[in-house]
Amino acid sequence: MTRTDEDIHGPGPAGLLSRDGLPDWLAPVDRAARTVRPEQLSRFLPPESGDGRQSAVLVLFSEGERGPELLLMERSGSLRSHAGQPSFPGGALDPEDGDPADGGLLRAALREAQEETGLDPAGVQLFGVLPRLYIPVSGFVVTPVLGWWREPSPVGVVDPAETARVFTVPVADLTDPANRATAVHPLGHEGPAFLVASALVWGFTAGVIDKLLHFAGWERPWDRSKKVPLDWRS
Repeated sequence: MTRTDEDIHGPGPAGLLSRDGLPDWLAPVDRAARTVRPEQLSRFLPPESGDGRQSAVLVLFSEGERGPELLLMERSGSLRSHAGQPSFPGGALDPEDGDPADGGLLRAALREAQEETGLDPAGVQLFGVLPRLYIPVSGFVVTPVLGWWREPSPVGVVDPAETARVFTVPVADLTDPANRATAVHPLGHEGPAFLVASALVWGFTAGVIDKLLHFAGWERPWDRSKKVPLDWRS
């Protein structure tokens, strides 16, 4: 079933999204964003009660020396939660972002990315939104916002207390079976992981990347029995 514009974007914010001029290689990602269903992305979906703090992450694609890339950041090792964990730029919806049903989450994704990495939002073209997902441990309802870095700008650590580094990862490395594994949490939970750019990408971020690669048709067969244990503090 193909979702309508209102299903994808919510009422109103379609003017903040554009698929005009996207590179051909992004077509499979664009198609996946418009057709994938929430339950195909995760078993953790927003509570029907409406509980949960609204937030957004920016899934930003760019063209690098080795082809398509994704922008990631690594959280500071001094943080109380998810210390040292790679993630997409993003965070909670602020009042200044506006109504979440009218583009607020799109604005939140760009604002947070600017605050965390220093990127210039003017060079980012938002082209799609994935279904809202839920992170039970934190109570966040997260909307992954897809962007094309049409005019890349310098990025780096803005606040060392929050971010350890900002980096890009070639999609070719993410699809390389040698870089894929199954992360095993001390509590027994398992999920996809990527060993790229001297980092172990796991959790929510790895789950979104895993599903994007799959539904875009970029996934390559990999050994799911390859296990990587996570630190007990994860």
